[in-house]
Amino acid sequence: MSSVPSVRPRQFLFASAALTSFVAANMPAALAQQVREPLPPVEVTAPEQSRRPVKPARRAGQGPRRAAASRPAATPAAPKPIVPAATAQTPLNTNAVAESASRLGLTVREIPATVEVISAETMREQGYRTVSDVAQGAVGVTSGDNPAEPSAFSMRGFTNSQINTLYNGIKIGPQNMTSRIADTANLEAVEFLKGPASLISGEGAAGGAINFVTKQPHTGPIRNEADFSWDSLNSFRAHYGSGGSTNVQGLDYRFDISRSSLNGFADDTNTKTLDVSGQLNYRISDSLKIWGAIEYREDRSKAYWGVPLVPIAFSGSHATTGIVSGNYFNRTDLGSVTVDDRTFNTNYNVLDNRNVAQEVWLRGGFELKLAPDLTLKSQAYGYGAERTWFNNEIEAFDSTTNRVYRERFYVAHSQRLVGNITDLIWDTNIAGFDNRLVTTLSSSYLDFVRPGAANFPNDDVSLVDPVRGYYGLLTTQQQTARIDNEALSFEDRLKLTRSFALVGGLRVEHIGLDRNSTDKNGLEKANFPFSKDWAPVTGRIGYTWEAVPGLTFFSQYATGADISANNIFLLGPTQPLDLTTARTYETGVKHLLWDNRAEWSFSAYDIVRKNVYAAAGGMQLNIAGRQESKGVELAASVRPIEPLRLWGNIAYVDARYADYNFVGGSFSGNTPPNVPRIVANAGASYRFFTPWPVELGIVGRHVGDRYNTDANTVTLKAYTVADVYAFVDIPRTVFSAVDQARLTFRVRNIADKRYAIWGDPFYPDQVLLGAPRTYEISAAFKW
Repeated sequence: MSSVPSVRPRQFLFASAALTSFVAANMPAALAQQVREPLPPVEVTAPEQSRRPVKPARRAGQGPRRAAASRPAATPAAPKPIVPAATAQTPLNTNAVAESASRLGLTVREIPATVEVISAETMREQGYRTVSDVAQGAVGVTSGDNPAEPSAFSMRGFTNSQINTLYNGIKIGPQNMTSRIADTANLEAVEFLKGPASLISGEGAAGGAINFVTKQPHTGPIRNEADFSWDSLNSFRAHYGSGGSTNVQGLDYRFDISRSSLNGFADDTNTKTLDVSGQLNYRISDSLKIWGAIEYREDRSKAYWGVPLVPIAFSGSHATTGIVSGNYFNRTDLGSVTVDDRTFNTNYNVLDNRNVAQEVWLRGGFELKLAPDLTLKSQAYGYGAERTWFNNEIEAFDSTTNRVYRERFYVAHSQRLVGNITDLIWDTNIAGFDNRLVTTLSSSYLDFVRPGAANFPNDDVSLVDPVRGYYGLLTTQQQTARIDNEALSFEDRLKLTRSFALVGGLRVEHIGLDRNSTDKNGLEKANFPFSKDWAPVTGRIGYTWEAVPGLTFFSQYATGADISANNIFLLGPTQPLDLTTARTYETGVKHLLWDNRAEWSFSAYDIVRKNVYAAAGGMQLNIAGRQESKGVELAASVRPIEPLRLWGNIAYVDARYADYNFVGGSFSGNTPPNVPRIVANAGASYRFFTPWPVELGIVGRHVGDRYNTDANTVTLKAYTVADVYAFVDIPRTVFSAVDQARLTFRVRNIADKRYAIWGDPFYPDQVLLGAPRTYEISAAFKW
């Protein structure tokens, strides 16, 4: 057991109040009188407002980040707050602020790390319907897709619970346990932070973090929007949003509601989603703003768990090429395997399968400017979720019977989470150098109840036209996890010159876990209950150097930590209880040029993760020792002439296991599952400025070979797909009641490529296929 004392959640939940009182009572009056040329002043605004793009600063007649107060020549005076003005995003959106990457309020260009922010505008133009679509458009990121593993991600050689998923900057649990399919209609942005990211998001971020940001209120006239779409699979989406200033002075609002019904290409697969979100911001005075937000999300689906690997010898003329290759042995020896073309649309799930989730978010907080250079921000949050999976999940071809073995699985979650995050932001001057320090105190308490199957009904069905049947008898057992989490972190930016800055941070975290597990009779299992405490210390140190205006070099060293042998919700008493640690070295360059019409970025990294455990199939784990990941990423976007836009990105990663030895063999040198060496995206669009403006575009994506298990015996073959689209903006003379109206026609996977998009290493007998060609028409209105 760790020597770190157990800290009760209530003590930390009220810590922000104590911190506020201490600052108010003890802050020297002289602080407000010192002369400074600070980092961009902190505006009193709800946390999410900072995600709006901000203007690059004005520096000696050049155009860096934000207009700074000039240094006075006479009597010192505290700088006045400067309200950033929203501007059009740069080609790679590096003027956006991503709080999931830094709490310092820095733009993407000013952070010594690779950060990508995909805005709502980009999501709309590229036709990203779900967060999986967004991930597939990001640099070097891959994912599953509806209806196949829609919430699984891979980034820089890491997958699943090695990547934190955040909701408005808040972590709710391991990504592969808590993430659900989500529509993009209610999102303002999706942020990707690459590499170990525990400084900001805590345990579990060895591979990085993905943050989903809901749409926020704005100050100004009320704006409304409505979107509708339909596709050739008979899927539809609808969304309405509204936001702006009310008749009450200082009160702004945002409200969104979206509904979708997405049909999969496999038989009897459908996902229905509902998302309702709203937020109020109330500026009480120039120094105080309070805000509150609520969101309800729901998804219900009939699920698809892939198609079985089949011997080429059995499929004969129905064997396919270009989807999978290799030899496979698990239940039986299949020899050389393929995907049978008769199973492209086959769903092997039981008829009464169901997947349901209902989630509720409550968030609220304040921002108080204690002095011109001192700001206190705090938010409290509550989250509740009920999730259910009731499926046949194993589909394994048996070469002795030439039939498909099936096995059922049931699990449910009841989750409650409460917490608080408090930031104290201090702009100061150290020996003549501008400095910003953010001190963050956070705490949360999580209660997780997980009923699960105690029996696993099974049967076998024919490969073609299977009789799907029903789940059968279900008996349950139960697991629980209660987690206290407290963290104190410091993040600092010191500007040594106008163009060179040091950026660093340190996080000290306490994680307390209480676990229990009972059998179907309600009796505690062996070695349960048990408790465990961890105290990881993680951080980041780096620099940014703007060598010439718009050209920024950066480097960083960062660390992360996560549970080694399982995710924290399921950790057992006999599994290794030490933390996995990760570190990264990264260097790169970000360049905005040509009067903001072109932008490119490059990064190279080296990540090592130690004390690793990996999936061995059948919910078993192997000691994988160490995982090493080295790679480079390049992204660029340019508008050479006003009507034409070209963009592209490419990522290369060499991810391998080391010291991965076990009785009977070794996987050292093998590549982790679902990690392609090459991922590339490219696109082009051309706009015709006619009375009815028309834009034509094409987007291509290439994903290299991947493996579905650590054994690397079956390869998911590389694939290239392309989408094309055309939209027309309808003049106001046609729809006088709206300011903007757009009709879009889109063809996805225009070549109708058949490919494997994902392989679950716990279910190595099957692979998940990507969607075939579909046609979509949509309409969007703003007024």
